Amino acid sequence: MGEYFEIGQIVNTSGLKGIVKVNCFSDDIRRFDKLSKVLIEKNKNLTEYMIEEVRYSKNQVLIKFKGIDTIEEAETFKNCYIKIKREELEELPEDTYYIVDLIGINVYLENEILVGEIIDVFPTGSNDVYVIKREENTDLLIPAIKDVVKSINIKEKKMIINLIEGLE
Repeated sequence: MGEYFEIGQIVNTSGLKGIVKVNCFSDDIRRFDKLSKVLIEKNKNLTEYMIEEVRYSKNQVLIKFKGIDTIEEAETFKNCYIKIKREELEELPEDTYYIVDLIGINVYLENEILVGEIIDVFPTGSNDVYVIKREENTDLLIPAIKDVVKSINIKEKKMIINLIEGLE
């Protein structure tokens, strides 16, 4: 997981003046408004860039970085990831977690029997779904709802669930 979080990927250029198009990985596309600088991972190296301007077009973020002033320079960043340091992450509301913090958590039934470990999380619109890898059986899909997820402790990497009828 490390101390850096990917918050987007540069997917293209926009115009001739060095602006890049970014697919945002956050639920809040406007989070870029609050950033003055980011790290760009290029060829396995992280380099800090100051943000000069942020605009939005459809579901993409258009960013002009200081020092990147031509389409040719911008093109060299295609497919690069934009990262920030963990301490720059926004505080989440209660009972909301970063997916990266959920991956690898051990999942237990309320009687402390180990079910497995979270290997993936995917949004469905109404709620997230946790994919739990089990030893013997196929993966278990559980909805991230209060009836099922009883507690999550990120520090202890532990989740307690209630398997309601129909989930097994």
